[in-house]
This record gives sequence, C-alpha cells and structure tokens, in this order.
Amino acid sequence: MNAQHKMQVILADITKLKVGAIVNAANNTLLGGGGVDGAIHRAAGPELYEHCRGLGGCETSQAKITPGFRLPAQFIIHTVGPVWNGGEQDEAELLAGCYHTSMDLAAENGVTTVAFPAISCGVFGYPLEQAVAIAVKSVQEKLVQYPDIEQVQFCCFSPELESLYLEQLESV
Repeated sequence: MNAQHKMQVILADITKLKVGAIVNAANNTLLGGGGVDGAIHRAAGPELYEHCRGLGGCETSQAKITPGFRLPAQFIIHTVGPVWNGGEQDEAELLAGCYHTSMDLAAENGVTTVAFPAISCGVFGYPLEQAVAIAVKSVQEKLVQYPDIEQVQFCCFSPELESLYLEQLESV
C-alpha cells in the first residue's frame, strides 16, 4: 500500500481514538496546557503529569513518548510545535521536525497506527493551510521510510480543517 493510502482524515476527539499512539501538541514543559494538550492530560489522568515531570521538558520540533495511561491509545507522543512568528524564524522546518520526530518515535516503538492533531494550529497560531501542507508532506516522507506504520490519521477539530486536509491529500 502506498503512503497516500495510509493517510486518513477524521473529525474526532483525539483522546477517544484507539490507536497505537496519539500525538500531543505539547508545550515545552510537557506538563499540560490548553487545547489538545490540556484535553490529553485530563483524559490520560494524573499519572501522565507525574510521568512527564521526570522527562525534563522537550525542545521545539523534538518529541518524547509516554504510556497512554487512561487513554485508549497505547502511547502518547508529545511534540512541541513552533509558535508562528510570520514564517521568518524557521517555523516550517520546525513544524516538519515535529512530524518527523513523532514518526521516528512511533516506528522505534513498534507503533503501527498514529493519530496527529493539527500541531501549532491552536494558540501557537500557525496558518492552517501552510500547516496542513507541511503535515501531509512530512508524514508521507516518513511513511515511505517506515512501511510497518499501517495508518496515520489526521484528527481534525473542525470541518474547516478537515476540508483542508482532504484537499491536501487529493493533491498528493
């Protein structure tokens, strides 16, 4: 199966997905925050916070993996996206790095199904169309590298975002 057929777009609550790993759009502390990050921490329970306290945070574009605790997902891959500053501070490369390092961790841990939120598209302010293009391209590159990853879901928080992902996948 080619990389394009392994990518799927869904409109759902990422905390409810029964996949190998969900990706958390985290902040540098990994200790929870707003948006997707807060929702994942609430759903996973206090064990996640305690576990993350020992991880020493995470740099932008890097990723760390934890158990899923009370989530249906086996693992949570925490990645820190860039804050949008007009595109002149390597935001595109940093955002691509989030997808690359998350996929690397998934493959290293034997994960075959991964669900991504729209990293950096909430309070970090990344323009949706640009972020979606980077997400799809970055995941596609890694699916070629990691044939054992069977499915990647782009989990959307709005019909608008879902449409952008579907359009992007059609153009791949």
